[in-house]
Amino acid sequence: MSIGSVKTRVLRNLSNVPGWRTNKKILVLESDDWGSIRMPSIEVHEAMKEKGLCPYSGTQPSYNTYDTLASADDLSELFGVLSSFKDESNHPCVMTPVSLVANPNFERIEKNGFETYYHEPMTATLERYYPNSKVFNLWKEGISSGVFIPQFHGREHLNIAEWMRALRSNDADTRFAFSNGCWGFQRRQSNGHPLISYQAAFDLHEQADLNIQGKSIEEGLQMFHSIFGYTARFFVPPNGPFNRSLEKIAAMHGIRYMSTPKIQIEPLGKGQNRRVLHWLGQKNNVGQRYLIRNCFFEPWQGGIDWVERCLKEIEIAFNWKKPAVVSSHRINYIGALNMGNREKGLKLLSRLLTRIQNRWPDVMFLSSAELGALIDGQSD
Repeated sequence: MSIGSVKTRVLRNLSNVPGWRTNKKILVLESDDWGSIRMPSIEVHEAMKEKGLCPYSGTQPSYNTYDTLASADDLSELFGVLSSFKDESNHPCVMTPVSLVANPNFERIEKNGFETYYHEPMTATLERYYPNSKVFNLWKEGISSGVFIPQFHGREHLNIAEWMRALRSNDADTRFAFSNGCWGFQRRQSNGHPLISYQAAFDLHEQADLNIQGKSIEEGLQMFHSIFGYTARFFVPPNGPFNRSLEKIAAMHGIRYMSTPKIQIEPLGKGQNRRVLHWLGQKNNVGQRYLIRNCFFEPWQGGIDWVERCLKEIEIAFNWKKPAVVSSHRINYIGALNMGNREKGLKLLSRLLTRIQNRWPDVMFLSSAELGALIDGQSD
């Protein structure tokens, strides 16, 4: 075993030391980005790639190669895998799709001369992408069958203030992507300040950006309830950066549990950040509990045995009496742009779940909100 491998294993063990513990073997499968636009079509991807906006890293494709709104087939195939695994209580393997409830209304924004931001509910976006498929009915079927329980990822997976600044300044790359109905590309220039990813919805340059972000959380959680018929309890801020002053707004609108890295990068504006240490079950100053991911499963990325890697991380978590909270992303299960990507992701997910149940037959499948409620009930 190399020095690097030993160091990685030591760090994974140490990171599981602090926080809430349980004797139960709990598996939570979280998957980000559901409901958000990424790449509209293969044709748009090729146009973006030609402009240098979807670069490959060696032979590794960019995120934009595979990721888009899930089709009916994507959802049906995923639900088939999840429902084929049951725990000892006969509960199916449940995925928590951390979801965005809106996307930009490109037509209205352009018609207004890029002066005002407008959005549309993600259900309207699904209708535009798949007009004859009734994709949202599949979402509802997943919810009713207990394999697909959405929680909150934000209103949009988009830094609205930064994107609108770039659009108003006629940034060439941003305008080109906009004309193709997307924004999630690798930026090559900024507006004269530290580069902010458009995907990082809650990163900030100016303090005034916090007002825009707070409003998006409030409106987003209201839209979540309207779309899904229940109140979101769990919130995963996109891409990590998140100013903690926004936690109060989320709490006021029903969020009890916040996802956070163990070491959170809190943006303060003007390129300044603060590092904040968190642990599983920790309470913040508005009474929310932090949930921490400690396992990772991203088979769309080549060159890694994701099943073996994830199993080792689950083993470490269980050895430290911690739930295994698996971080995954929608991209792993999407075949709308490349069917082989979905086939690979689902095959490896099935293999992972099989190996988990063979090794830990008493494993429990919980959603993120169920884990938060369990911690609430067994703490303090």
